Amino acid sequence: MKKVILAAIAVLGFASANAQTTGFAKGDAFISGALTVGSEKTGDDKTSAFEIEPRVGYFVTEKIAIGGKLGYRTVKDATDALTVGAFGRYYFTPASQFSVFGQAGLDFTNTKFKHTDAKANEFGANIGLGLSYFLSNHFAIEATWAGLGYSVNNNGGHGADKTNTFVWELI
Repeated sequence: MKKVILAAIAVLGFASANAQTTGFAKGDAFISGALTVGSEKTGDDKTSAFEIEPRVGYFVTEKIAIGGKLGYRTVKDATDALTVGAFGRYYFTPASQFSVFGQAGLDFTNTKFKHTDAKANEFGANIGLGLSYFLSNHFAIEATWAGLGYSVNNNGGHGADKTNTFVWELI
């Protein structure tokens, strides 16, 4: 839902005639990220979750950026997870106020299950499309709208069956 709202804001902002055209240049850096807060109730069972995932990137050319992310997710009375990832982006329209990009990334997530000593490790790879819309020379809204991902989770190892996941996402 958060991505849909950000995409709508970007499209509405694109229609604004007063916006200033800008873009990226070699040596520019950016900060972005995600924040998720949620809850779920089934009968008398309640679950709440919180996730924060800041990202930083650096433009090695006008069209190519590399970056990293660090994420933390907790589900009340269930799990805590730490994610470390790296990504690369290619901007198809770098000098435009409305910049479309393709992104590829690799992630590692370590999950600890509360109330037990169990842990699980997951490796993932993903590709996707996104856009940045500049509201000013130094501020842009970012959204993604399509992606493919694959991950392998060892489910704690020690002879446990691995979980292989393939995800196709269109927002």
